[in-house]
Amino acid sequence: MTHRFILRQSNECPVTASCRVMAVSSSACCGRRNRPATIITAGEQQLYCRAKAVFKASRDSLGSKTLSKTLREEGFQVGRYRTRPIMPTLELKVQQRVAYKVTPKRTLSDRVADNLLSQNFNPVAADEVWAGISTNA
Repeated sequence: MTHRFILRQSNECPVTASCRVMAVSSSACCGRRNRPATIITAGEQQLYCRAKAVFKASRDSLGSKTLSKTLREEGFQVGRYRTRPIMPTLELKVQQRVAYKVTPKRTLSDRVADNLLSQNFNPVAADEVWAGISTNA
């Protein structure tokens, strides 16, 4: 993006000055101008589109191993080491979700029930211990 901007502005401002302002080396900018554009085949374009769709369907949680496995199941001839460079190219960054854990929010005024069992959860006889939930506020 930066290199394209500098090259478009080369008619109005020298490339070396633009590179200095944009904090880009002028050799990299000129090298990009001389390098031919990469051509993506139709099969590769299909692979990229499907990889993006599968990754989005997983809510950004698939890594290269699982992504390649899913793509192979869909008929693409791709391995893990092929999907690894595809992910940064398509800007696919894995976001692992944290499991949601429900915890009660207590205040200091909340009372804690007395420990009547004394951690003895195996009563000697039947009908000695009962359990229940009280929702009285």
